[in-house]
Amino acid sequence: MYEMKPEYYTGIKAIDQEHTRLFELAQETYELMNDELLHDKAESLTRLLSELIDYTKTHFSHEEAYLESIHYAQKAAHVAQHRKFEDSLLEFDLNLVDDDPESQDETVSNLLDFLVNWLINHIQKVDMLYVK
Repeated sequence: MYEMKPEYYTGIKAIDQEHTRLFELAQETYELMNDELLHDKAESLTRLLSELIDYTKTHFSHEEAYLESIHYAQKAAHVAQHRKFEDSLLEFDLNLVDDDPESQDETVSNLLDFLVNWLINHIQKVDMLYVK
C-alpha cells in the first residue's frame, strides 16, 4: 500500500533508496495498525518508532550533506523542516499508550497519518525543489 512511486523519485540514487526505506517503515506501520491478532502493540510500536527516529536522522544527515555539496540556497529552510519532523516524532509519547489496545491503535494510526502525509508532501513539494 505504501511504497515509493515514480512521482517520488528525485533521480538521486542514494536519496531515493533512503526514501524507499521510509516508505517501507510507513508500510510496517500500516501493517501494525491492521494486525488484528496482536492485541498489545506497545512493544512493536516502540520498536517501529525508535527505528523511524534513528533512520530519519541518518537520512536527514545524508540529505543535508548533499544540499551542502550543491550549495543549495534554501538549505536552512529545508533543514528546519527536518528538525521539525524529528521534534514531531518525539512527541509521540509512548508512556501514554500503556496497555490500552484502543490507545495503542490510535497512536499507530496517528503515527501513520503523520508519517505518510509528511513524507509525500516533503518529497513532492520540498525535496523536488533541490532537484530542479
